[in-house]
Amino acid sequence: MKYLGFLLFMFILFACQRNDDSSNPGEGPQEEDLYFPSASTWENVDPEGLGWNTENIDALYDLLEISGTKGFVILYKGKIALEAYFNGSNQNTNVAWNSAGKTLTSLMVGIAQENGFLDLDDPATDYLGASWTSMTPEQENAIKIWNMLTMTSGGDYTVDNTACYDPECLLYLNPPGEEWFYHNAFYTLLQPVLDAAYPEGWDNAFNTRLRNKIGMNGQWITLGYNNVYFSTARSMARYGLLVQAGGTWDGSKILDNPGYYNQMINTSQDLNPSYGYLWWLNGKSSYRLPGSTQDIPGNLIPDAPTDLIAGLGANDKKLYIVPSKDLVVVRMGDEASEELLGPSGYDNQLWQKINAIIN
Repeated sequence: MKYLGFLLFMFILFACQRNDDSSNPGEGPQEEDLYFPSASTWENVDPEGLGWNTENIDALYDLLEISGTKGFVILYKGKIALEAYFNGSNQNTNVAWNSAGKTLTSLMVGIAQENGFLDLDDPATDYLGASWTSMTPEQENAIKIWNMLTMTSGGDYTVDNTACYDPECLLYLNPPGEEWFYHNAFYTLLQPVLDAAYPEGWDNAFNTRLRNKIGMNGQWITLGYNNVYFSTARSMARYGLLVQAGGTWDGSKILDNPGYYNQMINTSQDLNPSYGYLWWLNGKSSYRLPGSTQDIPGNLIPDAPTDLIAGLGANDKKLYIVPSKDLVVVRMGDEASEELLGPSGYDNQLWQKINAIIN
């Protein structure tokens, strides 16, 4: 009898444990792992099967078409849920990322740090040489790689052209870290820093350590003072999927630097809480726009999910990553209404239409 009682006790205990397991977040269908496309194959997922309001897709596509969009992609857990091309473009059309490409440079800084090629506290002078600005040696040496990643270099933003990185354009205004301003020149010089830091140079490092490993196409093209990345919409989506996965691509660590990754996609300084390491962040208490020193209270994109992170380029180049929704969203094309750097009112317009589908 004692033995039978023991067996009965173990049966009840085991049954309770099974019931506890079934009530975990996995109750019902288990969460799928992220899907990673091959070089030639990219699986789709049916929006209707996701429970999306597919009757609202046409309204989104109407907005995209009339607003100069060329390519649009939504990934759900890595699979293509929506994909459309407009205004004479197709899957093979290469489009400029503009400042959404800053996020590529940010990831490459993390890879360089991971490999010991640089430290964020290193003065930029260690890689650019002396007199890369018109500042005094003390002022110049105070600018760290971290400042260039966070738009806090302290350079004079009242110059005629904030994209100009010639020494005569780089004047002192504030101590580094005391002012946030979207000063493109100091960002652009991160690529020469990386060119000096990587043993194989910037171009080879970018292609072999990032682009080729995740199957992207595209190249950097110099336009005036700006170095701009061009690729297809699908290549931007591949990059978004890599970042969604924490820097891992189908089990392969592209960025094996969790500390840097977390810093990259979270508030990097106290001056503009909506800015990480060249990534824009939603859901913060305030934000500051390119070209402005004014703090604006509230979310960067009020109608978007609060955990959204974004690469935002001039003339409405958009890369959105939303961990809570398992989404990557890409919008490439021309400006929707007015030429603006980074964030624009179009972000909210897009998310109103997207929400009508996914919620």
